[in-house]
Amino acid sequence: MSEKFGDRIMQARKEKGLSREELAKMIGTSGPIVGRYERGDMMPSVEIATKIADALEISVDYLLGKTSLIIDKDAIRRLEDISKLNEENKAFILNLIDMALRDMKAKNAYA
Repeated sequence: MSEKFGDRIMQARKEKGLSREELAKMIGTSGPIVGRYERGDMMPSVEIATKIADALEISVDYLLGKTSLIIDKDAIRRLEDISKLNEENKAFILNLIDMALRDMKAKNAYA
């Protein structure tokens, strides 16, 4: 798991245009330590993994390989808002999303 974890840190860091040193400064460690995380030589604590995810604006689940989705903060905020709705309103919103997805898939299939 550590190899995938390290690869995901490196990929997300590069996509953000950050050096190891810049990421290290954001999470309160050093560039060589970030390098060790990326190579899989060592695993960060849960606290540091959370700081890495926050700094890179990705989820800890993505870093751990539990999902292949990189969900941005706006998407997470929207999902949290939906989860707070009563069941009837939540079902309505989810049905709208399902309809939009179905329409986009059909449109792409016939394009």
